[in-house]
Amino acid sequence: MDMIDIDGSQGGGQLLRSALTLSLCTGIGFNIRDIRARRRRPGLMRQHLTAVNAAARVGNACTHGAEIGATTLRFEPGPVCAGEYQFATGSAGSATLVLQTVLPALWQAGAPSRLRLEGGTHNPLAPSADFIADSYLPALAKMGVQATLQLQQYGFHPAGGGVLDVEVAPCTTLRTCDFNHRGALASVEAKVLMSGLSSGIGLRELQVLADRLGVDPDPRHVHSVRPALGPGNVALVHVRHAGHVEVFSGHGERGLSAEQVGARLAGQVRQYLEGAGCVGEHLSDQLLLPMALAGGGTFTTRVISDHLRSNARLIESFLPVAFDWQPHEGGWKVTVCG
Repeated sequence: MDMIDIDGSQGGGQLLRSALTLSLCTGIGFNIRDIRARRRRPGLMRQHLTAVNAAARVGNACTHGAEIGATTLRFEPGPVCAGEYQFATGSAGSATLVLQTVLPALWQAGAPSRLRLEGGTHNPLAPSADFIADSYLPALAKMGVQATLQLQQYGFHPAGGGVLDVEVAPCTTLRTCDFNHRGALASVEAKVLMSGLSSGIGLRELQVLADRLGVDPDPRHVHSVRPALGPGNVALVHVRHAGHVEVFSGHGERGLSAEQVGARLAGQVRQYLEGAGCVGEHLSDQLLLPMALAGGGTFTTRVISDHLRSNARLIESFLPVAFDWQPHEGGWKVTVCG
């Protein structure tokens, strides 16, 4: 079996998850060392281990070193099998990141698959379930991927307990797509999720978003989650253009006022609206891998993040593609060349 050696210190958990995905899709194994070496707590955390085990199960893989705290891992993929799977982080670890790890392998399988994922659904530093359903999956749909997500139970940090159901159909050939123009602005909408906390906090966040973005401040946009498995507060803004949807989120935390949460989130949205790029910063690095599997495509974005750079270098080691980014209308145009 062909094997690739990866320096895990060049990225965080995303580098590992992308390596798992690429290994499943290409049949190439890998050895990774110094996993998350530059993080405050290096090595495999519970959510990373869940992604490793999920990939191993979907791809009938052999693993060596798959345990909490491990800084090295060997992954030898087998044949990917469609089916019904259930994966739980056992914590508030992000269920959406586990989904993104195995989804490309499953759409390459020869039959439909169903997934139940348990853990965090709205976590800081991870795509929210709303982002997956309303931005990520619609972008993949333009490339030919048929996948749906149903949120059964919200899960917030630190309690977790969220549940997502996902169905994915086979897609053996991806279409190349261009995400260069988002089209005319259709709407900017906000909602606030509250769990185990006063709805007044959400109303204050919503009012800041109304003042700064012109969204509807009606109290019906503050949703109290039942049952409340633990404290949680997430403000979400959907920016809908004729050709693209972006979802932004702001998370409440101890010591941060509702007004600060709203202001930070409004700042993210304004930055996107005032730029010319079609794709937001987070979606940009997540589109690299499916575009590489498709063998081409382009998108425009405001910034080239460190995540995008490290992800591009990793993908190039697994697939016969190259990435190019050039300045474009105050931002960047990224091209995937097969």
